[in-house]
Amino acid sequence: MIDFKNEIKEYYAREIKVIEELDADELNKAMNALLEHYEKETNIYVFGNGGSSATASHMVCDFNKGTCYNVEKRFRFICLNDNIPTMMALANDVSFDDVFYYQLENKLKKEDLVLAISGSGNSHNVIKAVEYAKKVGCEIMGMTGYDGGKLDKMSDYHLHVPADDMQITEDLHMGFDHMIMQIFWKYLEKREGKNPVYKINK
Repeated sequence: MIDFKNEIKEYYAREIKVIEELDADELNKAMNALLEHYEKETNIYVFGNGGSSATASHMVCDFNKGTCYNVEKRFRFICLNDNIPTMMALANDVSFDDVFYYQLENKLKKEDLVLAISGSGNSHNVIKAVEYAKKVGCEIMGMTGYDGGKLDKMSDYHLHVPADDMQITEDLHMGFDHMIMQIFWKYLEKREGKNPVYKINK
């Protein structure tokens, strides 16, 4: 048996260090922006490439169902990654750089929120969609790693992981989703006078 225990401990030690460096003020601002769009019942479009696309899809499940399962009003998260035939048609017939932009074009409203995910902050198709959203007048929430890249500079709200490591960045992006989802779930249920007790299938 190969002994990977030191490597395991080293990986999580690095991740703990990054967690300690997260900007709680910025995370709080982003969370309040999400709640504002929840209250206004506007659409929240989320998208990304690779692991970020999985995070985007997971967020739709957690916010539309997990957070809102037992409350009157629902989040309106829409993931631009979830229709694979649409994405493949756009990538093949138009350009992979347009797979997100095209889905927003002539549909996005200035009241909507765009939540763009890119570990590097420089994914071409993500940046093109964000540029369009800014022309429409939408608020931008960027979920990034490394130095934040172009996306962080273009964003009004920042879910940033200060790590030069894609796997730790993606770990904590998923962590942002679960952290916010759980806090909102408890907050919204308590606001409606309910007792937030998480139930799992048995």
